[in-house]
Amino acid sequence: MKTLILLLALSLLLSAPLRAQDFQLKEVASGLGIPWGLAFISPNELLFTERKGSAGILNTSSRKISRLTGLPPVFAEGQGGLLDVAVPPQYPQQDWIYFTYSKEINGQGVTTLARARLKQHSLQQWQELLVTQSGTDTGRHYGSRIAFDDKGYLYFGVGDRGERPNGQNLQTHAGSIIRLKRNGEIPADNPFVDDKAALAEIWSYGHRNPQGLVWDNEHKRLWEIEHGPRGGDELNLIQKGKNYGWPVISYGMEYWGPLAVGEGTEKPGMQQPVKYYVPSIAPGSLLVYSGDAFPQWKGSLFAGALKLRHLNRITLDSAGNAVAEERLLEELDERIRALAQSPEGWIYFSTDSGKIFVIKPA
Repeated sequence: MKTLILLLALSLLLSAPLRAQDFQLKEVASGLGIPWGLAFISPNELLFTERKGSAGILNTSSRKISRLTGLPPVFAEGQGGLLDVAVPPQYPQQDWIYFTYSKEINGQGVTTLARARLKQHSLQQWQELLVTQSGTDTGRHYGSRIAFDDKGYLYFGVGDRGERPNGQNLQTHAGSIIRLKRNGEIPADNPFVDDKAALAEIWSYGHRNPQGLVWDNEHKRLWEIEHGPRGGDELNLIQKGKNYGWPVISYGMEYWGPLAVGEGTEKPGMQQPVKYYVPSIAPGSLLVYSGDAFPQWKGSLFAGALKLRHLNRITLDSAGNAVAEERLLEELDERIRALAQSPEGWIYFSTDSGKIFVIKPA
Protein backbone atom coordinates (compact mmCIF):
# COMPACT_ATOMS: atom_id res chain seq x y z
CA MET A 1 0.00 0.00 0.00
CA LYS A 2 2.83 2.43 0.88
CA THR A 3 4.49 1.69 -2.46
CA LEU A 4 1.23 2.39 -4.31
CA ILE A 5 0.79 5.70 -2.48
CA LEU A 6 4.38 6.73 -3.28
CA LEU A 7 3.93 5.87 -6.96
CA LEU A 8 0.68 7.85 -7.13
CA ALA A 9 2.32 10.85 -5.45
CA LEU A 10 5.24 10.70 -7.87
CA SER A 11 2.87 10.49 -10.85
CA LEU A 12 0.96 13.55 -9.67
CA LEU A 13 4.21 15.45 -9.14
CA LEU A 14 5.54 14.70 -12.61
CA SER A 15 2.26 15.69 -14.32
CA ALA A 16 1.76 18.88 -12.33
CA PRO A 17 2.22 22.23 -14.12
CA LEU A 18 5.59 23.88 -13.55
CA ARG A 19 5.18 27.22 -11.83
CA ALA A 20 6.77 30.33 -13.33
CA GLN A 21 9.10 30.65 -10.34
CA ASP A 22 10.49 27.16 -11.08
CA PHE A 23 12.20 28.25 -14.29
CA GLN A 24 13.90 31.31 -15.69
CA LEU A 25 13.63 32.77 -19.17
CA LYS A 26 16.66 34.43 -20.73
CA GLU A 27 17.07 36.18 -24.07
CA VAL A 28 20.31 34.96 -25.69
CA ALA A 29 20.12 36.55 -29.17
CA SER A 30 18.23 39.31 -30.96
CA GLY A 31 18.26 41.27 -34.20
CA LEU A 32 18.00 38.20 -36.42
CA GLY A 33 15.66 37.60 -39.33
CA ILE A 34 12.97 34.98 -38.75
CA PRO A 35 14.98 32.12 -37.16
CA TRP A 36 13.06 29.20 -38.68
CA GLY A 37 15.19 26.20 -37.62
CA LEU A 38 17.41 25.37 -34.63
CA ALA A 39 19.83 22.46 -34.11
CA PHE A 40 22.61 21.85 -31.61
CA ILE A 41 25.83 20.81 -33.37
CA SER A 42 27.92 20.77 -30.17
CA PRO A 43 27.16 21.25 -26.46
CA ASN A 44 27.39 25.04 -26.80
CA GLU A 45 26.83 25.68 -30.52
CA LEU A 46 23.30 26.23 -31.80
CA LEU A 47 22.95 26.38 -35.58
CA PHE A 48 20.01 28.48 -36.77
CA THR A 49 18.46 29.20 -40.16
CA GLU A 50 16.78 32.44 -41.17
CA ARG A 51 13.89 32.27 -43.60
CA LYS A 52 15.38 34.99 -45.78
CA GLY A 53 18.14 32.53 -46.78
CA SER A 54 20.99 32.94 -44.30
CA ALA A 55 22.26 30.89 -41.37
CA GLY A 56 24.57 31.20 -38.40
CA ILE A 57 25.89 29.57 -35.26
CA LEU A 58 25.11 30.96 -31.81
CA ASN A 59 27.66 30.18 -29.12
CA THR A 60 25.35 29.71 -26.16
CA SER A 61 28.16 30.42 -23.67
CA SER A 62 29.56 33.64 -25.14
CA ARG A 63 26.41 34.58 -27.12
CA LYS A 64 28.64 35.31 -30.12
CA ILE A 65 27.11 34.68 -33.55
CA SER A 66 29.18 33.40 -36.49
CA ARG A 67 27.68 33.61 -39.95
CA LEU A 68 27.84 30.68 -42.38
CA THR A 69 28.75 30.68 -46.06
CA GLY A 70 28.03 28.10 -48.74
CA LEU A 71 24.23 28.22 -48.80
CA PRO A 72 22.43 27.84 -52.15
CA PRO A 73 20.03 30.39 -53.64
CA VAL A 74 16.75 30.26 -51.74
CA PHE A 75 13.27 31.21 -53.01
CA ALA A 76 12.34 33.43 -50.07
CA GLU A 77 8.85 34.41 -51.17
CA GLY A 78 5.59 34.17 -49.21
CA GLN A 79 5.96 31.44 -46.58
CA GLY A 80 9.00 29.99 -48.37
CA GLY A 81 12.69 30.43 -47.73
CA LEU A 82 15.41 28.62 -45.81
CA LEU A 83 13.39 26.43 -43.47
CA ASP A 84 14.48 23.62 -41.15
CA VAL A 85 17.91 22.41 -40.06
CA ALA A 86 18.55 19.11 -38.28
CA VAL A 87 21.38 16.75 -37.38
CA PRO A 88 21.07 12.98 -36.89
CA PRO A 89 21.43 11.48 -33.41
CA GLN A 90 25.01 10.31 -34.14
CA TYR A 91 26.25 13.77 -35.12
CA PRO A 92 29.15 14.59 -35.42
CA GLN A 93 30.21 10.98 -36.06
CA GLN A 94 27.86 11.12 -39.06
CA ASP A 95 28.72 14.67 -39.95
CA TRP A 96 26.03 15.63 -42.43
CA ILE A 97 23.75 18.56 -41.56
CA TYR A 98 20.29 18.45 -43.18
CA PHE A 99 18.25 21.38 -44.46
CA THR A 100 14.87 22.01 -46.07
CA TYR A 101 14.19 25.11 -48.13
CA SER A 102 12.09 26.39 -51.00
CA LYS A 103 13.74 26.30 -54.39
CA GLU A 104 12.58 28.19 -57.48
CA ILE A 105 11.80 26.03 -60.51
CA ASN A 106 10.10 27.62 -63.51
CA GLY A 107 8.81 30.47 -61.37
CA GLN A 108 7.34 28.15 -58.73
CA GLY A 109 8.58 27.31 -55.23
CA VAL A 110 9.22 23.67 -54.32
CA THR A 111 10.18 22.19 -50.96
CA THR A 112 13.69 20.72 -51.18
CA LEU A 113 15.73 18.49 -48.87
CA ALA A 114 19.51 18.83 -48.92
CA ARG A 115 22.56 18.11 -46.78
CA ALA A 116 26.04 19.56 -46.36
CA ARG A 117 29.13 19.28 -44.19
CA LEU A 118 30.35 22.12 -42.00
CA LYS A 119 34.02 23.07 -42.15
CA GLN A 120 34.84 25.99 -39.90
CA HIS A 121 32.04 28.39 -40.90
CA SER A 122 31.51 27.13 -44.44
CA LEU A 123 28.89 24.65 -45.65
CA GLN A 124 30.57 22.32 -48.15
CA GLN A 125 29.68 19.32 -50.34
CA TRP A 126 26.10 20.58 -50.68
CA GLN A 127 23.86 17.77 -51.94
CA GLU A 128 20.21 17.99 -52.96
CA LEU A 129 18.61 14.75 -51.77
CA LEU A 130 15.06 15.39 -52.99
CA VAL A 131 13.60 18.27 -54.96
CA THR A 132 9.97 17.42 -54.30
CA GLN A 133 7.22 17.36 -56.88
CA SER A 134 5.20 20.05 -55.15
CA GLY A 135 5.51 23.20 -57.20
CA THR A 136 2.80 25.86 -57.13
CA ASP A 137 2.84 29.62 -57.39
CA THR A 138 0.75 30.16 -54.24
CA GLY A 139 3.70 30.90 -51.92
CA ARG A 140 2.00 28.95 -49.11
CA HIS A 141 2.29 25.74 -47.09
CA TYR A 142 5.84 24.49 -47.74
CA GLY A 143 6.10 22.46 -44.50
CA SER A 144 8.71 21.32 -43.53
CA ARG A 145 10.38 19.99 -40.35
CA ILE A 146 12.93 17.14 -40.40
CA ALA A 147 13.04 14.16 -38.03
CA PHE A 148 15.30 11.10 -37.69
CA ASP A 149 14.27 7.74 -36.30
CA ASP A 150 16.53 5.17 -34.61
CA LYS A 151 16.81 2.93 -37.69
CA GLY A 152 18.62 5.34 -39.99
CA TYR A 153 15.62 6.87 -41.74
CA LEU A 154 14.76 10.52 -42.26
CA TYR A 155 11.29 12.09 -42.41
CA PHE A 156 10.14 15.53 -43.50
CA GLY A 157 6.82 17.16 -44.27
CA VAL A 158 5.52 19.06 -47.29
CA GLY A 159 2.39 21.20 -47.08
CA ASP A 160 -0.44 21.05 -49.61
CA ARG A 161 1.04 24.23 -51.15
CA GLY A 162 -2.28 26.03 -50.87
CA GLU A 163 -4.05 23.64 -53.26
CA ARG A 164 -6.39 21.45 -51.24
CA PRO A 165 -6.76 18.49 -53.64
CA ASN A 166 -3.03 17.82 -53.24
CA GLY A 167 -3.72 16.32 -49.82
CA GLN A 168 -5.39 13.28 -51.42
CA ASN A 169 -3.21 13.10 -54.52
CA LEU A 170 -0.45 10.49 -54.23
CA GLN A 171 1.15 11.73 -57.46
CA THR A 172 2.44 14.85 -55.74
CA HIS A 173 4.61 15.18 -52.64
CA ALA A 174 2.49 18.12 -51.51
CA GLY A 175 0.36 17.28 -48.46
CA SER A 176 2.54 14.38 -47.31
CA ILE A 177 5.16 13.14 -44.89
CA ILE A 178 8.16 11.75 -46.78
CA ARG A 179 10.49 8.95 -45.62
CA LEU A 180 13.97 8.42 -47.04
CA LYS A 181 17.29 6.89 -46.15
CA ARG A 182 19.73 9.51 -44.94
CA ASN A 183 21.53 9.46 -48.30
CA GLY A 184 18.26 10.25 -50.11
CA GLU A 185 17.52 6.73 -51.33
CA ILE A 186 13.97 5.38 -51.14
CA PRO A 187 13.51 2.60 -48.54
CA ALA A 188 12.28 -0.67 -50.03
CA ASP A 189 9.54 -0.94 -47.38
CA ASN A 190 7.92 2.44 -48.00
CA PRO A 191 4.14 1.92 -48.32
CA PHE A 192 3.73 3.02 -51.95
CA VAL A 193 7.04 1.83 -53.37
CA ASP A 194 5.31 -0.70 -55.66
CA ASP A 195 2.33 1.51 -56.52
CA LYS A 196 2.75 3.06 -59.96
CA ALA A 197 -0.02 5.55 -59.18
CA ALA A 198 1.86 6.99 -56.19
CA LEU A 199 5.22 8.57 -55.40
CA ALA A 200 7.46 6.09 -53.63
CA GLU A 201 8.86 8.62 -51.13
CA ILE A 202 5.46 9.16 -49.46
CA TRP A 203 5.05 7.71 -45.94
CA SER A 204 1.67 9.29 -45.05
CA TYR A 205 -0.68 11.74 -46.75
CA GLY A 206 -3.78 13.87 -46.24
CA HIS A 207 -1.85 16.67 -44.48
CA ARG A 208 -2.53 20.39 -44.80
CA ASN A 209 0.68 22.08 -43.62
CA PRO A 210 3.01 20.10 -41.32
CA GLN A 211 4.86 22.57 -39.10
CA GLY A 212 6.25 20.20 -36.49
CA LEU A 213 7.70 16.69 -36.74
CA VAL A 214 9.55 14.75 -34.04
CA TRP A 215 10.62 11.17 -33.36
CA ASP A 216 9.88 9.90 -29.84
CA ASN A 217 12.79 7.52 -29.32
CA GLU A 218 11.50 6.12 -26.02
CA HIS A 219 8.21 4.95 -27.50
CA LYS A 220 9.42 4.50 -31.10
CA ARG A 221 6.78 6.71 -32.69
CA LEU A 222 6.59 9.73 -34.99
CA TRP A 223 4.57 12.81 -34.03
CA GLU A 224 3.41 15.56 -36.37
CA ILE A 225 1.54 18.84 -35.79
CA GLU A 226 -0.03 20.85 -38.60
CA HIS A 227 -2.00 23.97 -39.35
CA GLY A 228 -5.71 23.55 -39.89
CA PRO A 229 -7.77 26.19 -41.70
CA ARG A 230 -9.78 28.49 -39.39
CA GLY A 231 -9.53 26.17 -36.39
CA GLY A 232 -8.67 22.50 -36.51
CA ASP A 233 -4.89 22.45 -36.02
CA GLU A 234 -3.99 18.77 -35.56
CA LEU A 235 -1.56 16.69 -33.54
CA ASN A 236 -1.14 13.36 -35.31
CA LEU A 237 0.61 10.09 -34.59
CA ILE A 238 2.09 9.26 -37.98
CA GLN A 239 1.78 5.68 -39.22
CA LYS A 240 2.92 3.98 -42.39
CA GLY A 241 0.68 4.58 -45.40
CA LYS A 242 -2.15 6.22 -43.44
CA ASN A 243 -4.46 8.92 -44.78
CA TYR A 244 -4.94 11.85 -42.38
CA GLY A 245 -7.94 13.19 -44.21
CA TRP A 246 -7.20 16.69 -45.48
CA PRO A 247 -9.25 18.23 -47.08
CA VAL A 248 -12.02 15.61 -46.90
CA ILE A 249 -12.27 15.73 -43.10
CA SER A 250 -11.30 18.58 -40.79
CA TYR A 251 -12.27 20.20 -37.50
CA GLY A 252 -11.74 23.64 -39.04
CA MET A 253 -13.98 26.16 -40.78
CA GLU A 254 -13.74 28.04 -44.04
CA TYR A 255 -11.99 31.41 -43.85
CA TRP A 256 -14.82 33.12 -45.70
CA GLY A 257 -17.73 32.01 -43.52
CA PRO A 258 -19.19 29.72 -40.82
CA LEU A 259 -19.02 26.57 -42.94
CA ALA A 260 -17.11 23.40 -42.07
CA VAL A 261 -14.33 22.31 -44.42
CA GLY A 262 -14.90 19.06 -46.30
CA GLU A 263 -17.45 16.35 -45.58
CA GLY A 264 -17.24 16.39 -41.79
CA THR A 265 -14.85 15.43 -39.02
CA GLU A 266 -14.72 11.65 -39.57
CA LYS A 267 -14.70 9.20 -42.46
CA PRO A 268 -13.83 5.48 -42.68
CA GLY A 269 -10.25 4.93 -43.81
CA MET A 270 -9.07 8.31 -42.55
CA GLN A 271 -7.13 8.86 -39.35
CA GLN A 272 -8.36 10.95 -36.43
CA PRO A 273 -5.96 13.42 -34.78
CA VAL A 274 -4.73 12.67 -31.28
CA LYS A 275 -5.60 16.28 -30.43
CA TYR A 276 -7.05 19.24 -32.29
CA TYR A 277 -7.20 22.95 -31.50
CA VAL A 278 -10.24 25.16 -31.99
CA PRO A 279 -9.46 28.04 -32.28
CA SER A 280 -6.14 27.49 -34.02
CA ILE A 281 -2.93 28.14 -32.13
CA ALA A 282 -0.94 28.00 -35.43
CA PRO A 283 1.82 25.60 -34.33
CA GLY A 284 5.35 26.40 -35.47
CA SER A 285 7.35 23.38 -34.30
CA LEU A 286 7.28 20.22 -32.18
CA LEU A 287 9.64 18.77 -29.57
CA VAL A 288 9.43 15.76 -27.26
CA TYR A 289 11.11 16.64 -23.98
CA SER A 290 13.59 14.00 -22.81
CA GLY A 291 15.89 15.98 -20.50
CA ASP A 292 16.49 15.85 -16.76
CA ALA A 293 16.43 19.60 -16.06
CA PHE A 294 12.63 19.58 -15.74
CA PRO A 295 11.41 16.17 -14.49
CA GLN A 296 7.79 17.36 -14.57
CA TRP A 297 8.04 17.83 -18.33
CA LYS A 298 9.68 14.53 -19.25
CA GLY A 299 7.77 12.84 -22.07
CA SER A 300 5.69 15.94 -22.83
CA LEU A 301 5.33 17.35 -26.32
CA PHE A 302 6.03 21.06 -26.81
CA ALA A 303 4.81 23.15 -29.74
CA GLY A 304 5.54 26.77 -30.45
CA ALA A 305 2.36 28.77 -31.14
CA LEU A 306 2.44 31.52 -33.75
CA LYS A 307 -1.10 32.89 -33.73
CA LEU A 308 -1.92 32.52 -30.03
CA ARG A 309 1.67 33.36 -29.03
CA HIS A 310 2.70 30.90 -26.35
CA LEU A 311 4.58 27.66 -25.71
CA ASN A 312 2.11 24.78 -25.80
CA ARG A 313 2.81 21.71 -23.60
CA ILE A 314 0.89 18.48 -24.24
CA THR A 315 0.89 15.74 -21.61
CA LEU A 316 0.60 12.21 -22.98
CA ASP A 317 -0.37 9.00 -21.23
CA SER A 318 1.45 5.70 -21.79
CA ALA A 319 -0.77 4.89 -24.78
CA GLY A 320 -0.02 8.20 -26.50
CA ASN A 321 -3.32 9.91 -25.72
CA ALA A 322 -3.24 13.66 -25.09
CA VAL A 323 -4.56 13.97 -21.52
CA ALA A 324 -3.67 17.58 -20.59
CA GLU A 325 -2.52 20.87 -22.09
CA GLU A 326 -0.62 23.79 -20.59
CA ARG A 327 0.04 27.20 -22.16
CA LEU A 328 3.31 28.77 -21.08
CA LEU A 329 4.86 32.19 -21.72
CA GLU A 330 1.65 33.87 -22.88
CA GLU A 331 2.85 37.08 -21.24
CA LEU A 332 5.89 37.10 -23.56
CA ASP A 333 3.50 37.83 -26.48
CA GLU A 334 5.86 36.38 -29.11
CA ARG A 335 5.25 34.17 -32.15
CA ILE A 336 7.28 31.11 -31.11
CA ARG A 337 8.75 29.44 -34.17
CA ALA A 338 11.47 26.79 -33.55
CA LEU A 339 12.41 24.62 -30.56
CA ALA A 340 15.57 22.78 -29.54
CA GLN A 341 16.62 20.89 -26.42
CA SER A 342 20.18 21.48 -25.20
CA PRO A 343 22.41 18.73 -23.77
CA GLU A 344 21.61 20.09 -20.28
CA GLY A 345 17.89 19.60 -20.92
CA TRP A 346 17.20 23.32 -21.33
CA ILE A 347 14.71 24.45 -23.97
CA TYR A 348 15.80 27.00 -26.55
CA PHE A 349 13.28 28.64 -28.84
CA SER A 350 13.20 31.31 -31.53
CA THR A 351 10.59 33.96 -32.27
CA ASP A 352 9.51 35.66 -35.46
CA SER A 353 10.72 38.97 -33.99
CA GLY A 354 14.30 37.72 -34.51
CA LYS A 355 15.11 36.55 -30.98
CA ILE A 356 16.34 33.34 -29.38
CA PHE A 357 15.47 32.54 -25.74
CA VAL A 358 16.37 29.78 -23.30
CA ILE A 359 14.27 28.23 -20.52
CA LYS A 360 16.40 26.86 -17.70
CA PRO A 361 15.78 25.91 -14.06
CA ALA A 362 15.45 28.83 -11.67
